[in-house]
Amino acid sequence: MVRRVLVGVVAIGAAVLAGPATGFAQQPQPDTPGVTVQLNDDTAYDLGLVNKYVYGESNVALAQCPGDGLKAPTSTTFASPVLSVGKYDYGPLVGVPANVSAEVDLKEGTAPGHYPLTVNCNGKTYTATFSVPPRQVSAIPSGAARAGDGSMAS
Repeated sequence: MVRRVLVGVVAIGAAVLAGPATGFAQQPQPDTPGVTVQLNDDTAYDLGLVNKYVYGESNVALAQCPGDGLKAPTSTTFASPVLSVGKYDYGPLVGVPANVSAEVDLKEGTAPGHYPLTVNCNGKTYTATFSVPPRQVSAIPSGAARAGDGSMAS
């Protein structure tokens, strides 16, 4: 019995030393530990927001940039070919791993697709890719049935 336990412990130890199992993605590590950049953040009641532009909502560029204590340096800036960057805040955010944020708006005429969001942090540029989904139809086509209005009644 002791021999079986010892063989099991050795096998587990060898697996740990061999590295991660195949199938687990290795995330690229930034040059400076702790630097991150993303568009939007998930909330407790709304998941799937990270790196997705959301029409009709406030969209925020977020980054974690080492600076003076908890604050990011005021030289930290965001850029994207399809986003207009507005008001910056250079302090930590509650519940979000970021110490700089900026309000962003989608530029007129931007097509659905994937676009870069960069942050210049302490003289280095870090990039994330975010998606812009197709716009939802906001007008009801003429002649379309409307639920609850009786148009489908016979």
